[in-house]
Amino acid sequence: MNSMLWPTYDAPGDLTAIEAVPLTDRGLPESTYSLLSRAASLWPDRVAVSVLPDAARWEQPAERTFRELLADVHRVANLLHGLGVDRGDAVALLSPNCDELVTATLAAQLAGIAAPINPGLSPDHITQLLNRSGARVLVAAGPELDPGVWQTAREIASRGEVDALLVLRPTAGDGAAEPLAAIGDVRLGYLSAMAQDEPAFGFAGVEPTGSDLAAVFHTGGTTGTPKLAAHTHANEVSDAWMIAANGLLDEASTVFAALPLFHVNALVVTVLSPLFKGQRVVWAGPQGYRDADLYGCFWRLVERYRIAAMSSVPTVYALLAGCPVDADITSLRFALVGASPLPQAVRESFETHTGVALVEGYGLTEATCASARSFPYAPRPGAVGQRLPYQQVKTVEISASGEWVDLPHGAVGILAIKGPTVFPGYVTGRSSEGRLLLDGLGKLRDGWLDTGDLARIDADGFVHLAGRAKDLIIRGGHNIDPALIEDALLSHPDVTAAQAVGRPDPHAGEVPVAFVTVAPGATATAAELRDWARANVAEQAAAPKSVTVLEAMPVTDVGKPYKPALRAEATRDAVVAALAGVDEVAEVRGLVEDGGVVAEIEATTGLEEALVKDALGSFPIAWRLASRT
Repeated sequence: MNSMLWPTYDAPGDLTAIEAVPLTDRGLPESTYSLLSRAASLWPDRVAVSVLPDAARWEQPAERTFRELLADVHRVANLLHGLGVDRGDAVALLSPNCDELVTATLAAQLAGIAAPINPGLSPDHITQLLNRSGARVLVAAGPELDPGVWQTAREIASRGEVDALLVLRPTAGDGAAEPLAAIGDVRLGYLSAMAQDEPAFGFAGVEPTGSDLAAVFHTGGTTGTPKLAAHTHANEVSDAWMIAANGLLDEASTVFAALPLFHVNALVVTVLSPLFKGQRVVWAGPQGYRDADLYGCFWRLVERYRIAAMSSVPTVYALLAGCPVDADITSLRFALVGASPLPQAVRESFETHTGVALVEGYGLTEATCASARSFPYAPRPGAVGQRLPYQQVKTVEISASGEWVDLPHGAVGILAIKGPTVFPGYVTGRSSEGRLLLDGLGKLRDGWLDTGDLARIDADGFVHLAGRAKDLIIRGGHNIDPALIEDALLSHPDVTAAQAVGRPDPHAGEVPVAFVTVAPGATATAAELRDWARANVAEQAAAPKSVTVLEAMPVTDVGKPYKPALRAEATRDAVVAALAGVDEVAEVRGLVEDGGVVAEIEATTGLEEALVKDALGSFPIAWRLASRT
């Protein structure tokens, strides 16, 4: 194995030796296209992707070698180039996962810029993202693959928002494709049929360089306006290498993928990173981990394909911990977990049930994907992982005037990241030449990224999260912008103020809840306002579980909304519900401490701590017992 490309990286102590060699000397491919081309050159006849049509047909995948994958990417990229897609042009992708979506995503990065969009968003929200990216070509799920997404794509195209609509069929689709009714002057057709006669042995346009944009991913942020975080090819290749550099997986390893491709984890961890070592990726069907049938066959699937690694969110591992292990799963060396806090009870139940280590990680879209990971054989309790090679981390205190003050190891502050994976900025518009304009919007300072997360960092570079300074609600790994909920509630004539926060949940990590104040004499009830919000939010995942009417919103000394107090109240409510049958509990308080929330449980004598631990173990909650005297 090439020691320059693959240094020893098995334990926390390896970091110093790795960074003694500059990253520029590692010989990384310049672009995601170069990375794919390298894989096709080294392992042309090895299976690259095995895509399941759905969980019921888990033994009938559609498979392509690295040579075939590259040829298909060439065809689609040449089609996009012929449609006028240039280096600075975005191609929007709106579809659940399927075999063709993997190709289309890589081809969009070769011909122009990939702009994946969550198909669960409302048509208006999708249109905003299209307009922000400037995409005039839309690749979308067709009527056979997802009728709902197809209807949305047709509606958008009929309004003149795109010039071309390229349609995806289901993986291993049988029979003739359903005819597509014309949509005005929009160029319309099935992607595979339109691309089949395009050149397969090269790209007709200009190949991307490391500094060119590869993708723009939408991210939550703190306002209702869509924010598109841009990634360069160098961002994605370097982060994919940092993930692949671990010594736990070799060229013969197989990776399982089921997260949606509009999420950076799916792209970087399960598309790009395996290309470095020629690893096979087995993709779940279009519903991914949301396919209930997947859990009935999951362990047999692991045995059938000799899965060595997988990546998901805590909710999935909680479900798998309850699935009987009915197969030989000794091939599964570790399972990556991230996107939301990992409850200790979920870790314990999954690892005890399967014997497979959960490897926690941390990252965010603005730093491409991953910035820290843990080690299965060198646990660091309470940490989400050690910083990845060539990424610097620190904590800072940001003053009222915006000045940054660096904090020492062990001090809690805003987590900041610097290095080759930090994004160049958010898309703010287009230049007169049609290029995307980028701006850090206050998140970048001298190359450092303000993550908005509170953390402390120990002397070995391990990151210990201590809460979120930003307000995103993370439901099962899905980012929910609270402004979506707040705007929906503020559209009700009785509501005078609205704030949405996450309430701890044993299954989803967090679920959205809202707090409102209403006008004097208003008659709307909390239940009516909850139903109003559910009917008016832009995406169903953001529908609040509850709405609470307050006399006044908590505010800071300068009159700004104080969400930590609301998160504390939501946490108190979750704990009260979980301990409803415990007679010894006298009172539960939600407290804000060091920027985080702690549930303080006041109990009469006789309450056993083990009982509380059992009741709250699956919740991502910090709690403590206090005796009532």
